[in-house]
Amino acid sequence: MSEAMNIQWYPGHMTKARRMILENTKLIDAVCEVVDARIPYSSRNPDLDDMTPGKPRIIVLNRVDQADTARTKKWAAFFRSSGALVIETDCKSGKGVGGLHSAVRTLLEQKIEKNKQKGQPGKKLRLMVVGIPNVGKSSFINRLAGRKAAHTSDRPGVTRGKQWISLEGEIELLDTPGVLWPKFEDQTVAENLAFTGAIRDAILDIQTLAANLMARLSQNYFERIAERYKIPADAELLGYELLELAARKRGFLISGGEVDTERMAIILLDEFRGGKLGRITLEDVR
Repeated sequence: MSEAMNIQWYPGHMTKARRMILENTKLIDAVCEVVDARIPYSSRNPDLDDMTPGKPRIIVLNRVDQADTARTKKWAAFFRSSGALVIETDCKSGKGVGGLHSAVRTLLEQKIEKNKQKGQPGKKLRLMVVGIPNVGKSSFINRLAGRKAAHTSDRPGVTRGKQWISLEGEIELLDTPGVLWPKFEDQTVAENLAFTGAIRDAILDIQTLAANLMARLSQNYFERIAERYKIPADAELLGYELLELAARKRGFLISGGEVDTERMAIILLDEFRGGKLGRITLEDVR
């Protein structure tokens, strides 16, 4: 059981970023949308379709190295059924990133043929790279470019302005800032974004967030938290109780023998985000 949270985060620079996307849509041939494979539904901005109308789409399922393989396969099939081309990537190792080139050629086959007929066989194919904060857009671009062309960080909101980046061949990418939508109607979606670091920790109640993550993990991945935090396999506890037990097992105590759940909360979130709990996907295909 999770404790209800009301999470909202839409800093001012996102309004400017949204405007930038709208203004530059006319300059591009296609959209490359990067999503987090651990939360494929929650990490898609529902406003992007309206912001980039009529543009063909490549969906990059990033961080597949941290996601549940079986669930990733289902999500990839789901996105393909909606008409998008899908590539699965791990930007840490670079696995799958090179698939963008063939995906672009497939997606824009008619555009490429028209360019040839016009006597412009090498004309640039322009893609806008979009996504919510902290899904790995900049890391993806840097892997493609073979250099540090875009700023990266494990904090959301680092990319602020637009950048054009040329790749080998005829592809040119427009990097854009991560943009959320103004109001989270579904708090499960907001919570998923908070779990993965797409929302700044500074605005959150970290202990409640971590307790809710414990509760969610106990539903489908209990063996992971049991092994990692030495929790008895038959423990039927609420999220906060699991967090407290994990803290006690780690010896996180403060004055008077009280359990330091704040320290445990920070560690749980860090370890989940860093993939130390194994391959985990928090959402099934809807």
